[in-house]
Amino acid sequence: MSQESRPVDALNQSKGKRVIVRLRAHGSQSDEGEMIGILKAFDLHLNLWLEEAEFVKDNNKTKLGTVVLRGDNILFVSPE
Repeated sequence: MSQESRPVDALNQSKGKRVIVRLRAHGSQSDEGEMIGILKAFDLHLNLWLEEAEFVKDNNKTKLGTVVLRGDNILFVSPE
């Protein structure tokens, strides 16, 4: 068995590192995109706290700084 036995373990190992977060689109496709930032913390609902966050859509980046993403809006999280 690998060192990471639960998804939460993989997230714990990503703390302090840059991650890519794919966001769910609501209604129109206008808010579909990815958030990239340094994972600082998360909870059991997969709410994520990111520092130095950037929203990326169609190769356009918008710097946001510190953000908290609601777990319900997250499709996946991946180390960058």
